Amino acid sequence: MQPEHLTNLIEKVTSPSDGRKANPRVSEVVGRIVKDLFHTIEDLDVTPEEFWSAMDYLRDVGTNNEFGLLAPGLGFEHLLDLRMDEAEHAAGLDGATPRTIEGPLFVPGAPKSKGEARLDDGSDEEGDFVFMSGRILSTDGTPIEGAVVDVWHANTRGLYSIFDSDQTPYNLRRKIETGSDGRYAFRSILPSGYACPPNGPTQQLLDQLGRHGNRPAHIHIMVEAPDHRTLTTQINLDGDEYLHDDFAFATREELVAVTVLHDDPADIEARGLTAPFYTIDFDFTLNTSSEAVDFDRVDRARVEAQMVAVA
Repeated sequence: MQPEHLTNLIEKVTSPSDGRKANPRVSEVVGRIVKDLFHTIEDLDVTPEEFWSAMDYLRDVGTNNEFGLLAPGLGFEHLLDLRMDEAEHAAGLDGATPRTIEGPLFVPGAPKSKGEARLDDGSDEEGDFVFMSGRILSTDGTPIEGAVVDVWHANTRGLYSIFDSDQTPYNLRRKIETGSDGRYAFRSILPSGYACPPNGPTQQLLDQLGRHGNRPAHIHIMVEAPDHRTLTTQINLDGDEYLHDDFAFATREELVAVTVLHDDPADIEARGLTAPFYTIDFDFTLNTSSEAVDFDRVDRARVEAQMVAVA
């Protein structure tokens, strides 16, 4: 193809017509995407059949509601985290717990309690009990009062409530508000990792790339606090097969939590249990608010669920 023909076509795509006004930012971004894709088609000699196959693929991703899996699976969500890290560092905001991907399964509106909560509803009999606790701190080590810790994780089958009709609403989802000591605590069950739907379009593409679609076991955390920047992160559980081979690129060394097994009968009795349990101790540190960085909590579409009474 003649270079000038390609250039002219790219310019026409984002040129306003009939005296209409364009959104400058949209024109800039779309123009760059179109330019890069045009050159990809030209440089790699993409055939019409390959192009329309890609269009069909994107349709299937949308139909199956898997863009939330595809984005982290291709590294886009991790890239956005790295860019936010760099922006904070450039603004002199260092020392906070590392962020990592939110993923597609957060649901606002979880029941809220003060100090501590129980996340599981007792229905998952395969789960080992876990007690997780720690403090929410400023970068100077000061405990933060009034921080709200939003926690959510999968069950032992790797499934999340709201998205799994077999679970009660908001099972394994809670908000916990810290007191003056900055502490949070919760009882739950150890989650399992999960994999992309085996017959879905995300795994279809991963198969073509020679990649698996598995995630290690993890617990999502989102922390909001007055005068501090929101932290969206997750901890991974040590010893998981996919700990350092997460298809979503979300593992960060500072976020690997140590799970401690307690099988002493006296410890088990003291917790009011009849079987061994695990504990996790993990503090989260937040950067203070700053006008030097123009983002905090990412504004994105999230699943909404009708609030229900949870005992």
